[in-house]
Amino acid sequence: MAKSSKKNGSKQNESAKGGSKPQYAAAIDLGGTKVLAAIVDENHTILATAKIKTDVGGGAESVIAQMAAGVLKAAKKAKINAADLVAVGACAPGPVNPATGIVSRAVNLGWTEPVALGELLGKALGGIPVFVENDVNAGVYGSVVAGVAKGKQDVVGIFVGTGIGGGLVLDGKLRRGARWGAGELGHSIIMADGPVCGCGNRGCIESLASRTALERDLRLALDAGRESIITELMGGKDGRMTSGVIAAALDADDPLMTELMGRSNRYLGLFTASIVNILDPEMVVFGGGVVEKLGDAMLDPIRTVAEANYLQKEGKVEIVAAHLSDNAAIIGVAALAREAYG
Repeated sequence: MAKSSKKNGSKQNESAKGGSKPQYAAAIDLGGTKVLAAIVDENHTILATAKIKTDVGGGAESVIAQMAAGVLKAAKKAKINAADLVAVGACAPGPVNPATGIVSRAVNLGWTEPVALGELLGKALGGIPVFVENDVNAGVYGSVVAGVAKGKQDVVGIFVGTGIGGGLVLDGKLRRGARWGAGELGHSIIMADGPVCGCGNRGCIESLASRTALERDLRLALDAGRESIITELMGGKDGRMTSGVIAAALDADDPLMTELMGRSNRYLGLFTASIVNILDPEMVVFGGGVVEKLGDAMLDPIRTVAEANYLQKEGKVEIVAAHLSDNAAIIGVAALAREAYG
């Protein structure tokens, strides 16, 4: 975040507070396939959205131009001027330093070197202050300010999809750690000498219970001669194993998928118990594509395993599914931007 942006933001906020204008914030969820921009009011209501396909071929400059275009498009749909925005919140995958607005790297965007996203996006938008946050952190915070965890002070978020991400809200505040790396729950090692994870370590929960891990184990089983309806559901051995395919296979009581999912849920249950024993949260929120498709069919076995392994047996830790979907990160990063510059 550029220092000049903070100054500009203060002027805008003073005028907003002095008049009757609502405090609108723009929010951007930056992904490898799309840029989702939105205008969010102070009540966490999304007024308008705009989607733009992410074109990573032109490098960071091109992506940032798309982000700025998304904000302007969403503002136009909401019938407000960009100058009326209190701030812009942008969430990105990968390690982020919110104090500087720098994204250290984002592999799925082709960013292998640090990108000063906050400063560059602020300039592209004419000096509007920009707050940058990790996408999973933003999603967890969105659940706390406007979702299933609203009103809770101690919340852990676990997001299961292609990988496994996480975020921590403790004492009502998003926790980032001394090196901005807190909440990298997917890279908690739970099996010595386990499968190699994408991070290079072995035995991370992501290497055991993500959709990528499920697909790896499925293909190994098929190559070993196991039969499964999944091959048909994927349209052949080389097809994609989406969350929808997993759900359809479980609905059909496919023995192989039932076995693989049962093992995955056991790992997630033990992992959840460890997190609860360390942090003692009020609530654990599960999100991500797999959870959205399976709901309690996935969460019930996780709850059973977790509860059997809690050290503290008194009281109850709620294990629930997130319900804001893609909107969680948008709402969360808009709230964080407003808190930083409002």
